[in-house]
Parts: sequence; structure tokens; C-alpha cells
Amino acid sequence: MTAPLHTAAFISANLYKDSVALMRVAQGLLAMPGVVNATLQMGNPANKDILREAGLLHKAVQDAGPSDVMVVVQAQSAVQCAAAVDSCQAQLAGTQTSGAAAGEAQALPRSNLAMGQVSLAGANMAQISVPGPYAAAEALKAIKLGMNVFLFSDNVPLAQEVALKQEATRRGLLVMGPDCGTAIIGGVPLGFANAVRRGSIGLVAASGTGLQEVSTQIHRMGGGVSHAIGTGGRDVYEAVGGATMLQGIAMLAADPGTKVIAIVSKPPAPLVAERVLAALRASGKPSVVLFIGAAAQVHHAGKGAVLRMAHTLVDCAALAVHLAGVKRQVPAHYPLPRKPVFAKSQKYLRALYAGGTFTAEAQSLWAKAGLQVWSNVPLDPALTLPRPRQASRDHSALDLGDDAFTVGRPHPMIDQAARIERLQIEAADPAVRVILLDVVIGWGAHNNPAAELAPAIVQAKALARKRGRQLAIVGFVCGTEADPQVLSHQEALLRKAGMVLAGNSANAAWLAGQWLR
Repeated sequence: MTAPLHTAAFISANLYKDSVALMRVAQGLLAMPGVVNATLQMGNPANKDILREAGLLHKAVQDAGPSDVMVVVQAQSAVQCAAAVDSCQAQLAGTQTSGAAAGEAQALPRSNLAMGQVSLAGANMAQISVPGPYAAAEALKAIKLGMNVFLFSDNVPLAQEVALKQEATRRGLLVMGPDCGTAIIGGVPLGFANAVRRGSIGLVAASGTGLQEVSTQIHRMGGGVSHAIGTGGRDVYEAVGGATMLQGIAMLAADPGTKVIAIVSKPPAPLVAERVLAALRASGKPSVVLFIGAAAQVHHAGKGAVLRMAHTLVDCAALAVHLAGVKRQVPAHYPLPRKPVFAKSQKYLRALYAGGTFTAEAQSLWAKAGLQVWSNVPLDPALTLPRPRQASRDHSALDLGDDAFTVGRPHPMIDQAARIERLQIEAADPAVRVILLDVVIGWGAHNNPAAELAPAIVQAKALARKRGRQLAIVGFVCGTEADPQVLSHQEALLRKAGMVLAGNSANAAWLAGQWLR
């Protein structure tokens, strides 16, 4: 019988902290001996609901206000729990960093946007990652100082996003976000981004991992990226009107270094889709559009330009490279092994994604193949998975980077622990035939994710064999050889552990679907 966990919780009142810093504190706490859960969340109603659903809304944090940080820690012993609390309090107070050696102290610098602009003469971009309740105010300050904004923060009300983007548009500035995870501006990566060569293809994406996959595939095909502009996922809602996407198209249309424009998004509101296509036609440049789930087709855009509709992320990259006139490099070979012999009880697919766009793309491909796949982020609301934290159902595709899974844990692009736990649960299910995993590398991501996943893959496959079954684990790595983690090094570790690798997200989903037949 498993011993009960020891829980400690407290409020850090009126704390103004970078949300990425809070995530890093949680990651450091989870690395401490015996710590099982560590969550640092602002005390707004939405975060309280998430904690309540996860069973972590401790009475000590129930009265937290929106400007307070709620801290909940669970560990295997009272001593370990107390040690984690002491470390957390020291980090929040600024007397210790999550990576600091014992005895070190570091005072956190205090500054503001105006001071930063003065110290960096000519700066025209502000990267903002503060708790949601403060984010819009900080972004507005940056806009009034004449700076474009990369807004990493989430939990920003939709009405505030609309107001920010309207003000930025009036001033000829760009607001990337809220909840914008990735961008590359003039070769400079922002948020989670990959090392890709400069080139003539400009990207605008209402998708973080989608932008990463398209940019890395362009790089691997021999092309290059001029700029990659993230918009935040809600930009294509009717209320926002595609404000940043339309600005991004206009900027790339005016940029002499951009010869081809590519767009990546989940299906926009119909009016926004019409505006985006019209703007691309008016740009006079060859363009590629991926509205995930839409049928592939070709549109002649006038002025000698062509607008093409892609149907997968890798297809979007390939079309962009072709339109740019780049001689496509020979892709790496990913050998397809013989299909395993599965037990009769093994019927189902379980996809455990870190990237929300990969989850959407796979659902679209499987739906076209006639597969009914449940999800916590379904394209078809009728396939909403009940209680996704507790159990999968039949064929299931989970976005483990969704808020429901990251409470108490860092995002799976940063820490694999939660995904490894779910991998072992799915591997123990006698009805599971195929498990699908994505691995995202690049700046901001885990420094060696394959090293964390590989032992878990070996363990999962061994568990299935011990019970008389063959378990197929299929996956892909989103990244390049130039990334700090090195694409080929990550793939070698995963292949050695027994993962069947595909060269891109669409091929991995296709292969998983084939092995269900």
C-alpha cells in the first residue's frame, strides 16, 4: 500500500514574479529528494479551479488573491516537504536561485521597461513574461514607449488582448501574444525556438510548436527563415480579428528579404480566414497556408503569385521551400521496421504529446483515416475525453502541455516526469498497441529530453513483454542539428531505447495509424 504524501501550502502575498521564473522554481523543487508535486500559481479563480480539479486546492491557499502566489508542495516525507518549502521561500524572496549552490545568494535585479530602453539604446522589442493580471499593463507601457511586444504571459483576458492589439496597430507596432511561446525576429529566437538558418521564407503562426515544426523542417530541407512571427492562439478568434496575423503578413510583404510567406494556424473564424487569404493575395508574394484540418488546394493569387493550401506541417514547409526556389536537400532516412505481432487484446492508440498543435494535426489525420480519437483538446467537441488526468479511453490523444496537466508540474517540454508517469500507465494497459510521443528541442526546452525518456521507453516495452505483449512506441524529434541538444544525438538515444522514429510529426501520426490496422 502506498504511503500518503505529506502536503504543505502557503501564500506569498503581493508577489510580482515572472511566470517563467515561477515555472523554474517548480522545476527545481521537483528535482529535490522525495518531492512529487510542486505548483506555484497566481491566486485567480481560474487557477483555483485547476488546483481544485487536481485535488491540490489546500485550505491554506483558498483565500489567495489575484496578486498572490499560491504554493502547494507534496513530498514523500514531512522532512522532505519542509525542505522544499524552505527552498521555495528562499527562492521567492530572492536569496536563492533554483540552480544556486549551497551557501550562494543572489539578489534579483529590479528594473522597468523605460530603464531598459534607456540602457539598451535603440531597443524596439520588449519580451514580457509576468503573471496574467499584470501582463496587459506592462505590454501597454511597452507599446507607449514605441516597442513591439513578445507577450509570453497567459491568462490575459480576451478584452485586454483586443485593446492591446488595437493600440499597437494604431502605432504601427506588433503584439505577439498573449500566450505566445515562439518567435524568431531577424534571426533572434524568442521563447521556445530552434536554431534555423536565415533565409527568404517568412512565417506567421498562431501556434508555438507548429511554428517550430515548420521552421525546423524548412531548415532540414535546405531553406531558411527571414522572420517567424508568433501571434498567440486567440489571434484568429473573431473578436481579435487576426490583428497580429494581418500585421505580420503586411510586414513580411514589405520586407525585401522575404520572398515567400507561410501561415500556420488551427482553423480561424471564417471572417478571419477570409481576411488572411485576401491579405496574402494582395501581398504579391507566393504564399502557403496551413489551417490545420482544411483540405489541400491551390489558389492563383494574381500578380503572378500563387497561394497554396497545405494539409500538414511538413507539407507547409515543403511547399514554402519549393516556392522559394531552394534546391531541396535529400532528407534523412528513417527506416520503417517490420510491423510487430500484437496480441488480440491490443487495439488502441495512446498519444502523449507535449505540443498542442501536434495533437491537433494528428487528430485531423486520424479522422480522415476513419479513426475516432478522444482528447482533452479535441477538434470535435463530441470526442472530449472525460477526466483526462485520470484515464484514457479507447484511442486517445493527450496534450500534456495543457493547463489541466501542468498544474504542480512544469511543461513537458521542460520536464518529462509527468509524461513518463503516464507512459508507464498506458504501457500497463493490455488494450494498448501503440504509444506516440513527440520530443521538442531548442532554446528553452529541456537540455537532454531523450536521456530522460529513453529509460522510461525501455521500461515500458519490457513491462509489455513480461506480460506477453509487444508494445510499439512511435515518435519524432522536432529540432535541428544546430540546436543545443543536437537532433541526431536525441534521435540516437531514442532509437537505441526502442522508439520507432519518423522524420516529422505527420509521418509519426500516419505510422501510428497504420499499425492500428
